[in-house]
Amino acid sequence: MAPPLDVALLRCELVDTGLWREVRVVDQTGSTNADVGALARSGEPTGLVLVAEHQAAGRGRLDRVWTAPPRSGLSFSVLLRPVGVPVSAWSLLPLLVGVSVASAVRAVAGVEVGLKWPNDLLIGERKLGGILAERVESTGGAVVVVGVGLNIGLRERELPVPTATSLVLAGAGNVDRTAILSAILRVLADEYARWLAAAGDGVRLLGLYRELCVTLGRDVRVELAGAQTIEGRAVDVEPDGSLIVESLRNRRSISAGDVVHVR
Repeated sequence: MAPPLDVALLRCELVDTGLWREVRVVDQTGSTNADVGALARSGEPTGLVLVAEHQAAGRGRLDRVWTAPPRSGLSFSVLLRPVGVPVSAWSLLPLLVGVSVASAVRAVAGVEVGLKWPNDLLIGERKLGGILAERVESTGGAVVVVGVGLNIGLRERELPVPTATSLVLAGAGNVDRTAILSAILRVLADEYARWLAAAGDGVRLLGLYRELCVTLGRDVRVELAGAQTIEGRAVDVEPDGSLIVESLRNRRSISAGDVVHVR
């Protein structure tokens, strides 16, 4: 088992240096997103980071379960209130977090992490992690809870699904969880600050996202609600982060759906 996170170092490097007000690390919980959501509804201020050494009931999109052995990865959620950003632009937050995580992991671990629209982190075609953003109505107004799950030290037999991977399996040069988490949170704070300063304008962010998104330029099948499916080529993202899929017959903008890369 990997060593525990260095909580003192994380707090020294992150707390009161900008966005992050508090970093809490717990041994185990069901879901950090659920916990932070409950805290937000009870009046918890923004800028909180909650990390679980073991997340027993982690959730992805559509309430899919994502589990891993204790200390084998990173499972954390952050509490944000995008003051001065129109609610219509909040849909860019999962993309912003994806860019931040992928950029930080590339820099620290030395592996080519890509983004699969809308919320997966990939190495090659295998899933390294995922992002889940949820709007919560708190006592002070709406906030956003964003959760990240990242596989770091899992071995092949420990993977939650056969199509997953981990930094260890990908041959990463650095798998220190404290260093990786600190880098992610520092990059996220910087990108979030730039986005707030631009009042939610996504021009710069979407430029970065396009560079990292491995879905663009691919033939895809998108599974929508109600068992509807569309196929075509993913050609771009809209200003709100929606995926543009083009076929011989039409061009559609997809705001939510499960994407399958067609080989």
